[in-house]
Amino acid sequence: MSTPRTPGTPPPSDAPSDAPSESASAAAPAVVGVIGGGRMGAGIAQSFAAAGSAVTVVESGERAAAAALDRIAIGLKRAAERGRLPEPAERVLGRITTTATVDGLPATADLVVEAVPEDAALKARMLTAAEQAVGATAVLATNTSSLSITELASVLTRPGRFLGMHFFNPVPASELIELVFAPQTDAETLSAALGWTHALGKKDVVVKDSPGFASSRLGVALGLEAIRMVEEGVAEPEAIDDAMRLGYKHPMGPLRLTDLVGLDVRLAIAEHLHATLGGRFAPPRLLRDKVARGELGRKTGQGFYSWR
Repeated sequence: MSTPRTPGTPPPSDAPSDAPSESASAAAPAVVGVIGGGRMGAGIAQSFAAAGSAVTVVESGERAAAAALDRIAIGLKRAAERGRLPEPAERVLGRITTTATVDGLPATADLVVEAVPEDAALKARMLTAAEQAVGATAVLATNTSSLSITELASVLTRPGRFLGMHFFNPVPASELIELVFAPQTDAETLSAALGWTHALGKKDVVVKDSPGFASSRLGVALGLEAIRMVEEGVAEPEAIDDAMRLGYKHPMGPLRLTDLVGLDVRLAIAEHLHATLGGRFAPPRLLRDKVARGELGRKTGQGFYSWR
């Protein structure tokens, strides 16, 4: 599949050599599987369904599956209210089904996106099970913000059909998908992922597999330094955020963004980057203390800001 490149954003020089260039508009995959129905998985499912895909969400247990569908229904309602849905929300929701196990993924899936928590062993188990459930031509993708695509590819029997598709929260409103290729990723897989990215109305950045990729590596570096500034009493969180928002035109300050992402998620990524890239990514004590107290940001009502 070929697809237009965003002007000025060519793939890295060591990307698969026949990565796509300008051509006809791409279509969304006909059949998609999403493993995990949490905030990210629900957003991914909603986005593909809104683009016309038939989507199966893997979520264990009736309660979890119902919660995933509720998240998607709420997201579709909001999109419709904002005029961002080209057809009735009920029709889009009708294209989404759930299954309790990875074995229940449709064998005809063109794409399966794994969106479980940032645990390499868990992701590897889900991906190997998905590979067995779908056809040999299906593309498998992981929605990870920092874990090694190369290492995850190594557990698969068809690593060339695998890459990272890093979506951003909230998925339906976000403009970006970070596509991460490993040495094993073949050109056809990257080409298909580029086409699907554009079919969702999003833009791509193509990144070679490395710790934290581009987005998390830079975003976490800024966030950790902002946390150190709070820890050292340099300024209050609002002042630090306003400095970046008003002075550098960031849409949101690094501390408010940390609250939205989740302090526990930020800590896990920082620990991974610390282990792979060295001391400049050492998590500040303040971040560890807040996570230990359960101050995880918006999802718990308290982080660097109060969300109650």
